[in-house]
Amino acid sequence: MTQYLGLIGYPLGHSISPVFQQKALDHYGLDIKYESWETPPEDLADVVASLNHPDRLGVNVTVPYKQAVLQYIDRTTAAASESNAVNTIVKENGQLVGHNTDCVGFIRALKEDAGFDVKGAKVLVLGVGGAARGVLYALISEHPGLIAVAGRNGHNARVCAEAFMAEAQRQGTRVTIGRWWKEGMRQDIGFYDMVVNTTPMGMRGNAAENESPLDSVDIPPKQFVYDIVYNPAETPLIKQAKAAGARHLGGLPMLVYQGAAAFELWTGKTAPVDVMMAAAKEALAE
Repeated sequence: MTQYLGLIGYPLGHSISPVFQQKALDHYGLDIKYESWETPPEDLADVVASLNHPDRLGVNVTVPYKQAVLQYIDRTTAAASESNAVNTIVKENGQLVGHNTDCVGFIRALKEDAGFDVKGAKVLVLGVGGAARGVLYALISEHPGLIAVAGRNGHNARVCAEAFMAEAQRQGTRVTIGRWWKEGMRQDIGFYDMVVNTTPMGMRGNAAENESPLDSVDIPPKQFVYDIVYNPAETPLIKQAKAAGARHLGGLPMLVYQGAAAFELWTGKTAPVDVMMAAAKEALAE
């Protein structure tokens, strides 16, 4: 019996996950199909419930549902629970279990592809959604000195930041609330060693695909810019960072590494990361 994996989100036109996940499944000759399941909000509960069918193994979850799916699953792992965000659902002993492999993917890319040591650093995180929460959870485990959370809505930024303050303090990191970066951030941006964009700004197919979250703010050459948006490979923010001579990293390595972690949860097999990365790069180049 053919089994199925999928990606749920809305919209999904930008996603290349089905391409590189299928390559990984085919690499092992598995009778499993990975599909794109574009899911409007009114269908989310039914789509998650359909995972209980015997031919369904699980799904990846992308924007805007990384928090919304929490109400429809049976339990979560520590990373998903503490970040309050799920990007992977796995069937385990008849239960739907929520995982957050974004955390693993984010840090692996930071270390292996950028060679950036966040310990003691001052970090500005742009965005307050499910992706931001996974990033915050991951960052705290690496012991930066300060994390500022900036969102367009001040209340949401405060809620997001406060969710991590206690744990961060226990690990020696201070978490605070930053200003929305298009309103008075110019004089502050140089204060940070690292800026992470977790918003969909600059993403292909998004209403703001031609925009950068930093707008006209000058990026200092000493800064490290990490944009977790992967499509296109060079976002407006990455172009700004390059023009400034700043170190930078796009979102493709994180995407593949989080996908590799999900692949291993679903199949129990070692993810063929090189195969997945090559397929992802080819898909982006098309």
